[in-house]
Amino acid sequence: MTPVDLTVPEVNELLARRSEKWCGHTPGVLSSTIAEMDFPLAAPVARALRVAIDRGDLGYAPANPLRLADAFAEFARRRLSWGVDPGQVTLVPDVMVGLIELCRVLAAPGERVAFATPAYPPFFPELAHPDRELVQLPIRADRSLDTNALERALAAGVRVLVLPTPHNPTGHVYRRHELERIADICHAHGAWVLADEIWAALVLDGCTHTPWLEVSDAARECGIALTSASKAFNVAAGKTALVVTASDRAHDAVRRVPSLTDHAGLLGVIAAEAAFTEGDEWLDAVLRRLTANRTLLGERLAAELPDIDWTPPDATYLAWLDCRRLGLGDDPAAAFLTHGRVALSPGLDYGPAGAGFVRLNFGTSPEHLIDIVQRMRHAADTSRDGRHDDSSR
Repeated sequence: MTPVDLTVPEVNELLARRSEKWCGHTPGVLSSTIAEMDFPLAAPVARALRVAIDRGDLGYAPANPLRLADAFAEFARRRLSWGVDPGQVTLVPDVMVGLIELCRVLAAPGERVAFATPAYPPFFPELAHPDRELVQLPIRADRSLDTNALERALAAGVRVLVLPTPHNPTGHVYRRHELERIADICHAHGAWVLADEIWAALVLDGCTHTPWLEVSDAARECGIALTSASKAFNVAAGKTALVVTASDRAHDAVRRVPSLTDHAGLLGVIAAEAAFTEGDEWLDAVLRRLTANRTLLGERLAAELPDIDWTPPDATYLAWLDCRRLGLGDDPAAAFLTHGRVALSPGLDYGPAGAGFVRLNFGTSPEHLIDIVQRMRHAADTSRDGRHDDSSR
């Protein structure tokens, strides 16, 4: 068995990358923003892409990539205890495109689309539509969805609930009883649930993901799942995702969406096939590293920034950090960048509930993670000293 290489390059090498996480920063800035991991690609994925390029296989992706559907169904069975019918798997360019197009079909003019906040930033502009109101639902202190608020929203005209499970940015993994309750409420009101399960394969030690379509008959009737290899295997550039259904009603709804299968990337299909078929060893190593990094982050925050409050995530490589006790205002990310040269995702990007928060990406090396926290501490200390200086003038 060949050891999995998770060696992360030095910061200056990372800054040479052209992806969104690293592009645009000045030399010396350590980025901990966009949900991209810094680890090398899984060897089977890199090999499959090189073979495709060597044979000049860069044409259009087929609308019905049967090998990918079969590969995902086996991966879902093996790793997620999810029985997927390959015949109910539909190719889309990415999860966000799938959500946008499904909302357009499933929510008629005057009906509403809901999601819980804080929320993935593109939800706000990209799910919006002139004929459709967006409804922001609150999350309770334990990170669960406020189902009382959900019931009121459904009674007021919400037709579609977009449900990231696991949740971004909090990393909450919904327990089965939570999902059963959501399914029962939505089914009773005739509403759809679009379960964004892009993070499902990145559940860390101590928790188990329940796929939406395994929750109950009600969930299967009112639900459509969307997923991708992009987060777990770091292949977002491939522009390939999957819409999965488990009932005739839901499958018919997906078929009503025009051109849903257009514009996916063939290299993404090839990468996803390799990841789902041969990527287990690499993914297991990544999960071990992320679990260790989650522990390390907690230790370093306790030692250096004890005024930051957080709940360690059940899944993802994202930490949702409450910085309000640091006194850095509604946008502490600005202070961390200015005074610590560390880029974090501003909490306000995730909606008003994110004021005073930042999102930290710990999908990197332990050394970079330690550096991130040290830079944050330096920025907090510098800001505090600056406030003292101002008050003495």
